[in-house]
Amino acid sequence: ITNKYSEFLPSMQSAEELVAQVERLAGSIDGLRARIESEVQRDLNVAVAEFTELKQQLERDTLVLSILKKLQEFDTAIKEYNTALLEKKYVVAAQQLEKARSSLKTLESRKGFELKILKALGTELTVQTQNMLYHLGEEWQKLVVWKLPPSKASSSLESVLASELCLCTVPSEEEFAGPPVASVLQAFAILGELHTKLKTFGQLLLKHILKPLISYSSLWPLVEEQSDVVILRFKSEELNLDNTSPVEVFEKIKQVLEFLHKYLLNVPLECVDDKKECKVVLSELLGDMIWEELSDCLIQNCLVNSIPTNSSKLEQYVEVIKSTEEFEKALKNMQFLKGDTTNLLKYARNVNSHFANKKCQDVIVAARKLMTSEIHNTVKISPDSSVSLPRLPDPGAGDHLEMEKTSKLLHNEMVILENESKLSQHTFSLPTCRISSSVEELMDLAYQTLLEATASTDQCCIQLFYSVRNIFQLFCDVVPTYHKENLQKLPQLAAIHHNNCMYIAHHLLTLGHQFRYRLTSILCDGTATFVDMVPAFRRLGMECFLAQMRVQKGEILERLSSARNFSNMDDEENYCAANKAIRQVLHQLKRLGKVWQDVLPVNVYCKAMGTLLNTALTGILTRITALEDISAEDADRLYSLCRTMVEEGPQVFTPLPEEDKNKKYQEEVPVYVQKWMTFKELMIILQANLQEIVDQWADGKGPLAAEFSPIEVKSLIRALFQNTERRAAALAKIK
Repeated sequence: ITNKYSEFLPSMQSAEELVAQVERLAGSIDGLRARIESEVQRDLNVAVAEFTELKQQLERDTLVLSILKKLQEFDTAIKEYNTALLEKKYVVAAQQLEKARSSLKTLESRKGFELKILKALGTELTVQTQNMLYHLGEEWQKLVVWKLPPSKASSSLESVLASELCLCTVPSEEEFAGPPVASVLQAFAILGELHTKLKTFGQLLLKHILKPLISYSSLWPLVEEQSDVVILRFKSEELNLDNTSPVEVFEKIKQVLEFLHKYLLNVPLECVDDKKECKVVLSELLGDMIWEELSDCLIQNCLVNSIPTNSSKLEQYVEVIKSTEEFEKALKNMQFLKGDTTNLLKYARNVNSHFANKKCQDVIVAARKLMTSEIHNTVKISPDSSVSLPRLPDPGAGDHLEMEKTSKLLHNEMVILENESKLSQHTFSLPTCRISSSVEELMDLAYQTLLEATASTDQCCIQLFYSVRNIFQLFCDVVPTYHKENLQKLPQLAAIHHNNCMYIAHHLLTLGHQFRYRLTSILCDGTATFVDMVPAFRRLGMECFLAQMRVQKGEILERLSSARNFSNMDDEENYCAANKAIRQVLHQLKRLGKVWQDVLPVNVYCKAMGTLLNTALTGILTRITALEDISAEDADRLYSLCRTMVEEGPQVFTPLPEEDKNKKYQEEVPVYVQKWMTFKELMIILQANLQEIVDQWADGKGPLAAEFSPIEVKSLIRALFQNTERRAAALAKIK
């Protein structure tokens, strides 16, 4: 135990000492913590606050310093700008203005920091920019001088010849007071005004130089070089051609652009775009501005006029296409053009389509001009007259073989079907009549257009074919409308229009067949026909003529209405009125006979005159048969009036100018006048006694029975004869 105690005691003492040290150390730590919390933390918070304040102060000072620096840069730029401007160093001046503008933009972009001076600086910058542009404009006007005719002067060749463009050729050496053109253009580019200036120049160039060269074939550009200036003016050369060829026009335009490229536009310029430097090609910039309008002008005033009017000249147009290609190639070499083929070359290469369009347009215009010309200018056609048809090419080999096979087959199986009596060679010919010379020309135009189509490309052929169809459709719309008043008022024009329509319909029957196998294969399947238009033309002619016939019938009936129904002819006044009405009707018919003479075909003439004479006779018959009482004197005077109609009526049939040839048709009056025999029977009744009337009746088998009904005959007997046993007996036999 004693040994163990002696060993344990030192260990315990050392442990107690360690405990005492730990307690002292813990006390020191607590004291230190308390001191940190009370003193050091407070000092630290103060230091952080001071640091934050100093940092904010630094930022404000830095911002103020940068703003002052930008203000200094702005001020410096303006000062250097003024110095450069006085020395006419326009590029430097423009660059300094751009620096000032950049500094001002930076100042204005500072959010939460506004200076009242910025507005004043902006105003100053605007003023200086405009001042700079004014000086540049003055220099530009010295370098590029336009001498133009007064704005009120007419755009005649004389005024165009007075236009000049002078370019100053002062070199860039410093001993010359004037700045070079490159300096002015570079300054414009830096200020962003180059596009505006070139646009104005381009418009003047188009109006006073390029367009006149295109419009006037006798104008040519003339370049005159002097010591310090080069002048572009015009010279006039007398030419016999109405329209300048595109080759010459392209050459003139190329000379002008080469002049501009050599003395004005061949200047390397640089501009800053989105903080990137880029090169500006003046030729390309000007080309972008004027090319669209220039190419449109070249197309409308040059290429359109050069399109051939005949398919045989299409092959010669290759020269125009080649010159267009060379023209565009030259412009691309001068950098006026960029990219692929332009509208100008596309138009030139598409010559077949333009030829077809132009040809179709010319055909329609020519056709409409013929349709609106006078109808009364006529030509005489007859079955014997030779119709001038175009000579068509032989059918293709395939067609020939087909025909040969068919002919052999028919020959092997030939059966004699020929009749002893043959048709006349004029059976299917149009009868002799007069048509408008304009219609004959219209048909000739149709034939020539179809002949042109046979030698054209497929697309052109189709367009020309349907243009011919459009001609005839246009005729149906234009002629009746344009000549409406004359066709209604003038019988001769109505007859000529009738003939015109029948003449066109006659040709339309075979027009498509004649060209069917000469046109493109697309049209050879039966679509190349005009037969469908024949009924429309026949109807058009018939309706017009029938309308005129109705007018004439109305006038005849109106004149007969003044005859006082042919009653009480013993009254002299009534007789004179009836006689006057008869004379007026005959005069009207004779006038129509002369107007339609040698105009209408003979058969149509006779039918028309027969119809009108029949109308007159029917009107007289109706009125006389309606009378209830006819005295002996009335009967004599009525007979006299009827005899006038019978004697002079046939004389209105004068279809031919030769009098001796008209007798045939005057003798055939009963054929064309339905009531002619009825009218003659009426005359017999007016002069006959009861027995003669009964004999004419012949129990319903005589000539009187063929023309009158029993009721009509009885009515006439009652009107002519008194009521006696003899009249009653006669009436009894009429049944």
